[in-house]
Amino acid sequence: MKKEYSKKPPSMEKMQTYGFSWMDFVTAIPSPIFLVTSYKSNGKPNACLQSWACFSGDPEGFYAILSSVNKSGHLYQTVREKGEAVLNFPSADIYDLCLKTITNNGFDDDEIAKSGLTAEPASTVNAPRIKECFLCLECRYLWEREIKEGSSNVMVCFEVTNICIDEAHLDENIQGRYGESGFIYNIHYPVNPENFSGKSHDYIAILKKLRDMGEY
Repeated sequence: MKKEYSKKPPSMEKMQTYGFSWMDFVTAIPSPIFLVTSYKSNGKPNACLQSWACFSGDPEGFYAILSSVNKSGHLYQTVREKGEAVLNFPSADIYDLCLKTITNNGFDDDEIAKSGLTAEPASTVNAPRIKECFLCLECRYLWEREIKEGSSNVMVCFEVTNICIDEAHLDENIQGRYGESGFIYNIHYPVNPENFSGKSHDYIAILKKLRDMGEY
């Protein structure tokens, strides 16, 4: 039997949602985790652990759309000032270092170095790449839009100008982009609204290939 939810369930009325919709927790749709890096106006590297994004292209280019960027944060400030950033994709073995960027985020901090990660120059934009990440997308700011008028968060679109990827991850028969050493995903507080009791858990996950769909 399927359940339907168009209003916040009674069990979730007092739940702390930290600025998210209650629907985030009922659906718990996974999203890739990555670090967005840029330079602050004082020249110090900024690093923001991010999720809630999609990646797609057309014959004119390849784009990253970040669906929830807080207008009061360093990420939004630096992207609006500089217009350039790098999206760095970590594997699970360095996730704890990436997590440190959440606390090492003072304006005068080098948020990459303080987290134990290594900055290196990008090839096409004025923003730092993270050496330890297996995939880095160098990006230029294209546009932003409030999802709803007056929202504290905006949707931001970047155009990818360069891809930097570890060679071993290019071959799915060697290391590839999936499994233990590939992309990691944010599974945001899955809640059963039928019996939610006030506590839940956040998870990170990996993606494993299910079956070969054939060549094309």
